[in-house]
Amino acid sequence: MAEELRKLKIKVGSCKRLMKEVESYKKECAQQQARIDKLVSEGADEATIKKQKEVLQESQDMIPDCTSRLKVAFSDLESQMEQLKSSEHFEALSQKDEWAAAVEVQSSMQS
Repeated sequence: MAEELRKLKIKVGSCKRLMKEVESYKKECAQQQARIDKLVSEGADEATIKKQKEVLQESQDMIPDCTSRLKVAFSDLESQMEQLKSSEHFEALSQKDEWAAAVEVQSSMQS
C-alpha cells in the first residue's frame, strides 16, 4: 500500500506542477502583450518591439506543449485512481491525504 500511495503522490505532484506551468505561461503571455502594447504606444523602435514579440511567441508556444504533457499526466493519474478503486486496499487508501489530493486535482481538471 505504501508503494501505491507513493506513486499516487508523484502523479498528483506532476499534475499540480503542470497546471501551475500552464497558468504561469498564460499569465506571462498577458504581461508580455501588455509590455508590447506599451512599447508600441510609446513609439519604441521596431527592433525592440520585434524582440518582445519573439519573447511573446516563445511563451505562447509553450502553452500547447505544457497542456499536452498535462493531459498525459492527468490520464496517468486517472488510470492509477481506477486501479486503486479496484484494489483490495481501496477503503484504507480512500482515507489517506494522497487520495484526497488526487480527487482535488481530478475535480479541478474537470472544471
